[in-house]
Amino acid sequence: MLNLRKLYYQLSPENRLRARRLYFLPVDLWEQFTGKRPHLSPPRGMIFVGSGDFALQGRLLLDQLIRLGRLQPNESVLDVGSGIGRVAAPLTSYLNKEGSYEGFDIVKSGVAWCNQNIAAKYPNFRFLHIDLKNDLYNLSTELEAKAFIFPYDDERFDLVFLFSVFTHMMPEDVANYLKQIARVLKPGGRCLATFFVLNHDSRQGMMQYDGLKFVHHYGNYALIDPEVKEANIAFDESWLMQAIAAAGLEVAGNWPGYWPGRDKSACEGFQDTLLLRKP
Repeated sequence: MLNLRKLYYQLSPENRLRARRLYFLPVDLWEQFTGKRPHLSPPRGMIFVGSGDFALQGRLLLDQLIRLGRLQPNESVLDVGSGIGRVAAPLTSYLNKEGSYEGFDIVKSGVAWCNQNIAAKYPNFRFLHIDLKNDLYNLSTELEAKAFIFPYDDERFDLVFLFSVFTHMMPEDVANYLKQIARVLKPGGRCLATFFVLNHDSRQGMMQYDGLKFVHHYGNYALIDPEVKEANIAFDESWLMQAIAAAGLEVAGNWPGYWPGRDKSACEGFQDTLLLRKP
């Protein structure tokens, strides 16, 4: 598995997408011919985030937004790293007419699919393509996330969420995004986000568990593969807590993930999940 991951990361971002399209072409053609593709699900070859059943994973993430993020149907939400609509799709059946959804992503093909298949049918859903540099997804620009200003007004959203986004960002980028999140959240607003958090427990488990190995250490963060830095990034817990506080946010919930060998049945998900709150 790790050797396949290494080989995959050696491809350019564009070739990773092409390889996936080619690999899933037979099943995508079959689903198109038989009409068996789930509602609001893209062709499998176009999916570039997550793993497993696309529709099921979306429903599970929506469940977390409701249970952990305390999402209400009439609230305004911001999906940072909206991908190809994994969470937006089930949200179309949860948010009511008073609720609204905004999402942005750096992968243009995913945003285009969402605008054509979701936003065109649901007027309270909107997707933006933001051209930012990332080792894993986009090398066609020099614009960096550490200087990016979210294109939304202050105190606009009740809930911001990021699933498997901070796990692909460098520390200075994360610090900026946390500040931007605090800016666009309403007072009392929440942010549900996932991370790989390095502390004594996760470091001990990581060395014993045959899974992700963040063995390349750079002070307050560690990498699996230094050749593709933003493929997977884990942050020192003390640094992360300081960055959250510096952004003007506070931790309101913490659910460790099973990535370093914890009991899967006792965890909310693979990655570590934090609920942040703007006072």
